[in-house]
Amino acid sequence: MDVIALVGPSGTGKSHRALQVAKDHKADAIIDDGILIEDGKIIAGASAKTEKSKIMAVRRAIFILPGHAEEVSKAIKETNPHRILIIGTSENMVHKIAKTLGLPTIQLIIRIEDIASKNEMAEAQFHRLKEGKHIIPVPTIELKPHFSGFLIDPLQSLFKHSRVKRRKLGEKSIVRPIFSYYGKLIIDDRVITKIVEKTVKAKESVKKIKNVNIKHIFQGDDDQGLSISCEVILNYGSHIPTLISQTQSKVREVVEFSTGLAVHSINIIVRALYVDQMATAH
Repeated sequence: MDVIALVGPSGTGKSHRALQVAKDHKADAIIDDGILIEDGKIIAGASAKTEKSKIMAVRRAIFILPGHAEEVSKAIKETNPHRILIIGTSENMVHKIAKTLGLPTIQLIIRIEDIASKNEMAEAQFHRLKEGKHIIPVPTIELKPHFSGFLIDPLQSLFKHSRVKRRKLGEKSIVRPIFSYYGKLIIDDRVITKIVEKTVKAKESVKKIKNVNIKHIFQGDDDQGLSISCEVILNYGSHIPTLISQTQSKVREVVEFSTGLAVHSINIIVRALYVDQMATAH
């Protein structure tokens, strides 16, 4: 099984071009926004566009909600596609999805700017931001059981011939998710700082945490995720490499689950060791 990916900022037309990219690169399955698509049909998963908030939509898209990754991984093993195309907003995201689903290393990454003009991407962003329109690369008939109550419009088929009579190969649909009505979501860095502090302090071996720094990684105007750093004072007696490694993993898990933002790196600096004088006296 081969894995390739299509990456680009949100709303630049990746899902619109997914079917053509899959056809050009002979991919027979697509992973887009939490669902596994094969031959124009939703095989497994749940679309991020069914979620009621942007945070939950991101969690769904990167397969961190309970049972989601397991369901899709099982379906992939059962259908055994020759090549899978993963759609994501960044290289970090598609690599994370591949790892979470237990897929092979991504062999090829295609960038949206290499297959779409600036005008085409700008038009796609206009429809996303101003009209709340999102595209899912499956026919409307396949979406209705999953999108009850959503505004759904069919798009013209890309390819003339169909291998399955009840649906058109290459047909896409426009949906307007509930979360598109809520406007822009901003998570203040102070909130992320508090999450980091609470998570690190939960470790018994951590005496104190200070100088938490949150840095956003941007690609153009699109927030690609976070780089986090902090300093700690530890209680004497723990194996420091193991403690720091466990803390880094926990911080990544909690921040990504709580905010929906990808965490690229977590740097923890040990500034001092605290020795309890009463304990050493005994």
